[in-house]
Amino acid sequence: MATGTEPPNVHKSGSPDPVPGAGTGVHGPTRAAITPRHLRTDRWWLSPALTAAGLLAFIAYSTWRAFANADYYAAPYVSPFYSPCLAENCVPMQGGPGWGIVGSWWGLSPALLILIFPLGFRLTCYYYRKAYYRGFWASPPACAVAEPHRKYSGETRFPLILQNVHRYFFYLAIGVAGILTYDTVLAFRDEDYAWGHMGLGTVVFLINIVLIWAYTLSCHSCRHIVGGRLKHFSKHPVRYRLWGWVGRLNERHMQLAWASLISVAAADFYVYLVASGAFDDPRFF
Repeated sequence: MATGTEPPNVHKSGSPDPVPGAGTGVHGPTRAAITPRHLRTDRWWLSPALTAAGLLAFIAYSTWRAFANADYYAAPYVSPFYSPCLAENCVPMQGGPGWGIVGSWWGLSPALLILIFPLGFRLTCYYYRKAYYRGFWASPPACAVAEPHRKYSGETRFPLILQNVHRYFFYLAIGVAGILTYDTVLAFRDEDYAWGHMGLGTVVFLINIVLIWAYTLSCHSCRHIVGGRLKHFSKHPVRYRLWGWVGRLNERHMQLAWASLISVAAADFYVYLVASGAFDDPRFF
C-alpha cells in the first residue's frame, strides 16, 4: 500500500513508471526518469517558431520570384536571383551579365539555373542546419527540450551526409558573390549606361553586397580554410591575422545569415518594383 510519501512517478516497488519512448534517447535506462518532456518554464517554442516562419516566408517569396521569369532587369539593375543570367531566354542586358550560354530549357526561368548555388551554400551552412533542424524537424526544438524522434543518426546517413559538401558550395558562393559585386559596380550607371549614376537602387545593391560578403566570409569553412591545420600561428602571421578577422565575423554568423537573407530578397524586390513600373528609381545624382 502506498503511504503517500513516495516521490511522483514511482511504483510501490520503488521502480520508476515507464516513460513514453522508454529505452531510447533521453528516456534511455541510464537517464533520469522524468515524465515531462522538459522542465523549462519560458517560451522555448517562440524561437523555433519564428525561425520556421521566417524561413517559410523567404521560401515562398523566392519560389514565386524564381518561377516568375519576369521583371528582373531594370537598367542598370539586375536581380540577384537572376544573376548571372545564363539562359538564352534572358531579357537583353546591355553591358550586363546576360550571357545566354545555356539553352532556353523549355522556357524555364533563368533563375532556376543559378539559385541552386547560393541555395546549396545556405542549406548546408552550419547555422542554417541548426535553424531548420530545430524549426522544422524539432531536432531538438530547443535546448533542454527532448526531440520527438526515437532515433538519431546525425549526419552520417543519406541524405544528411550530403551536408559535408558545404565546403565546395563555399567556393561556388565566392564566385556568386564576385558576380553580384560586378552587378553592384554596374549599378553606378544610368539607363543610357553612362557612369556617374547613383540612385536608391545603388544603395540597396551596396548594402546587399556588403552583407553577402560578410555572411560568406563568416562561414565556418572559410575560417578553417584561412587558419585551419596550422600548428604554429607564430610562423604564419598573415594567415593568423586573417583567421582573427574571419573569427570576429564568425561570431556574428547567425545575424549575418539573416541580414543577408533579407537584403538579397529586398534587392530582388526593389528590381521587381522598378521593372514592373511600380515606381521610378529615385536619383541622388
